[in-house]
Amino acid sequence: MANVYGVIKRPLVTEKGVTKKESDRTLCFEVSGGANKTEIRHAVEAVFKVKVAEVRTSITAGKLRRRGKTSGYRSDWKKAWVRLKAGQKMPEYAEI
Repeated sequence: MANVYGVIKRPLVTEKGVTKKESDRTLCFEVSGGANKTEIRHAVEAVFKVKVAEVRTSITAGKLRRRGKTSGYRSDWKKAWVRLKAGQKMPEYAEI
């Protein structure tokens, strides 16, 4: 991936994500499906100017959705949990 903003699509602001952010110094992002852990690490370090300790990823399967009699599946998407090193300032998502 050439662009760091092509790797990180958006932060996931959910109850679980905010709790992990406050307690475990872990940020949660929706990332590009083709991005690997090294690219995600470099993108987070470049955008937020912090040091990353660990990156974990998971691919979430798209759910079945219906609209009346038609049905279809949402796209699969990739989630990244990024833990920061000790002593790093926790960034706020509104600061980007």
